[in-house]
Amino acid sequence: MGLHPEARAVIEDSAARGGLGPLDEPAEVRARFAAVWQSSGRGEVVDSVVDRTVPGPAGAIPVRVYRPHGDGPFPVLLWFHGGGWVVGSLDANDATCRALCNAVGMVVVSVAYRLAPEHRYPAAAEDAYAALTWVAGHAGEIGADGRIAVGGEGAGGNLAAVVSLMSRDHDGPRISLQLLASPVLAPPADRQSYVDYGEGHFLSRADVEWFFRQYPRDEGDLDDPYLSPLAACHLRGLPPALVLTAEFDPLRDEGEEYAHRLLDAGVPVTLLRYEGQIHGFFALLVDHLSISAQAHARAAAALRAAFAQEPSADGDEVGPLARLTRGADPYWI
Repeated sequence: MGLHPEARAVIEDSAARGGLGPLDEPAEVRARFAAVWQSSGRGEVVDSVVDRTVPGPAGAIPVRVYRPHGDGPFPVLLWFHGGGWVVGSLDANDATCRALCNAVGMVVVSVAYRLAPEHRYPAAAEDAYAALTWVAGHAGEIGADGRIAVGGEGAGGNLAAVVSLMSRDHDGPRISLQLLASPVLAPPADRQSYVDYGEGHFLSRADVEWFFRQYPRDEGDLDDPYLSPLAACHLRGLPPALVLTAEFDPLRDEGEEYAHRLLDAGVPVTLLRYEGQIHGFFALLVDHLSISAQAHARAAAALRAAFAQEPSADGDEVGPLARLTRGADPYWI
């Protein structure tokens, strides 16, 4: 299948605007990124949206809490925005957070972790895990019931995978599902998707290489699973995963490799490849790609199924059991 016409229009528009522009000063890159890819603000209406902070290892972490209509308490999704750990904001993924909040009937906590290069690795990962532990310990403050999923797109998908590893390794909060949309899971390599789609397909290899010059402190960090989850020795005991990839994304193959490694480790996984689509189809490009709504619906179904398997704070099962396991072959959309 070729590029979807909407995806081609995004690529052409991005190229006309110069992409991320000269990859030099992060502040300038952030300003250009926000000016071009800021959400339109036409997101769904939820019951309430509150900006607040939670404690972090280097000070307060800004978060945005979306609460659905209804009495609650509700399960919660901890969401991490994309942007190569360098760009992006709470506003950039506002529409997606609202859509998932309503579709599942859950609280969404969107996290503004510290950005590189001002705050290099492990700053973003530490903030992400601090937000997870705070949500687990203060569920009642945000109308949550103790069931937690994590998710993100791009670098946000990286952080969702990383906090899942951290929580397993440090006996942290139980995670019902890791939602990984076009996740970055390793440094740029010669995987076929990088060879085929590293130029001229919205996110470029040069972009990713620049991000990897901003976030790690040195080359040694690239072998740390809390930066590069594909470097993990084993993946046993991790939460169930929904992994979403795009056909024309240079990050496609590492996402699919991670999904297969999870399956090999006995982790329930659903792997979906969206043909004809590009990086950012799940959250960043919701104003431009109609497939986003379908991807949100699929993610909402997986979240509902995962939450249905978890006991609420009072210990009662909240729904029928459902398995997310698929076979070894990806399921293409």
